[in-house]
Amino acid sequence: MAGVIPVEEHLGRCLAAVDVLPARELPLLDALDCVLAQDVHAEVAVPGFANSAMDGYAVRIEDVATATGQTPVTLPVAADVPAGPAQHRHLHAGTAIRVMTGAPVPDGTQAVVPVEWTDAGTQRVRVRRAPVEGQYLRRAGEDIEPGERVLAAGVRLTARRIAVAAAVGRPALLVHPRPRVAVLSTGSELVPPGDRLRYGQIYDSNGYALVAAARELGADATYLGFVGDHEDEVRTALRAACGQADLVITSGGVSAGAYDPVKAVLIDSGTMWFGRVAMQPGMPQGVGTHGPHHTPVLTLPGNPVSSMVSFEVFARPMLRRMLSEPEVSRTPVRAVAAVGWSSPAGKRQYVRAVLETTGDGGVGPDGVPRVRPVGAQGSHLVADLAEATCLAVVPEHVTAVAAGDELDCLLLERNRR
Repeated sequence: MAGVIPVEEHLGRCLAAVDVLPARELPLLDALDCVLAQDVHAEVAVPGFANSAMDGYAVRIEDVATATGQTPVTLPVAADVPAGPAQHRHLHAGTAIRVMTGAPVPDGTQAVVPVEWTDAGTQRVRVRRAPVEGQYLRRAGEDIEPGERVLAAGVRLTARRIAVAAAVGRPALLVHPRPRVAVLSTGSELVPPGDRLRYGQIYDSNGYALVAAARELGADATYLGFVGDHEDEVRTALRAACGQADLVITSGGVSAGAYDPVKAVLIDSGTMWFGRVAMQPGMPQGVGTHGPHHTPVLTLPGNPVSSMVSFEVFARPMLRRMLSEPEVSRTPVRAVAAVGWSSPAGKRQYVRAVLETTGDGGVGPDGVPRVRPVGAQGSHLVADLAEATCLAVVPEHVTAVAAGDELDCLLLERNRR
């Protein structure tokens, strides 16, 4: 097994194992949360015709210029125009045409008088207030002109962006698809949540946590369950996983113990690397490709906190690269340590912590947030991980953090950025 390597070196190995997934065209709703692979230009104007912004009456300004509450103007109603398909109409002087919101306005319309300014007549209408020219009219192309770029390649497709694509008539978009991620846990001690535990058994939390974390990033992640500490079982499970996924993530079975089946099965893959990374928690790591399709495989340690911290540091950047996100890692936030604690020499420590809320909006006197560790920091202690809002990052050369020291913190909110 290789010696201890820096976090950045292992991250480089992880990123080198994956690439942006080839773009493909997906129907609009299937493209939600994907990254757009090419610009979208409008082929039509939005709106495509001049229309009314209110339920009311299309009028000419000169016909209603003198209208007031005391001296209303009465006009004959020449026609009704509801929203929807309609024939072209012309508004003649001295008349009004009743129009609904979104309905095409007749040629010659200079304003729309809202129904609230009238007696709502259907044969003749009394107008009690004069509009200004253009009031409550939406011109053709007011929102989007034909040929205008409405979405830029590289943006993630939110519901609002899907709406824009639909508004210009695009039924499908060329996107980088969601990575298919297969998650496999190993360990003879594991049982699924809901089963009765026997002495020496634990519930498999890693599998569920890793699938959920991958899905939060936009991946199509599948939980393949768990296998015991038997090489044949692991080999069969890995073969199936590599045949259906763009990335396989395993937890457990990669340390220096006597029963490390993942490493034993994968060690003969020419591209696999196993070793120790200078970090706490999460020292034993592995990455490479496996199977006939050279499927990327990331092997994480089995302790729950080590597994989740490793996902944050290594798997998250891999998935963001596959999704074609421009930034693969979270942007750290600077915070001041609220208390002191020790850190192991030569290892980058990722401390489960919270950013403290204070009376001035959650920041200290200098405008810098304060960070405080949550509970004990053992790699097997999963309960406090649920309460953490960030990982406070202590550099390798620091062995003692003092209250008031500034640290980089990785926020653990769901935001994909």
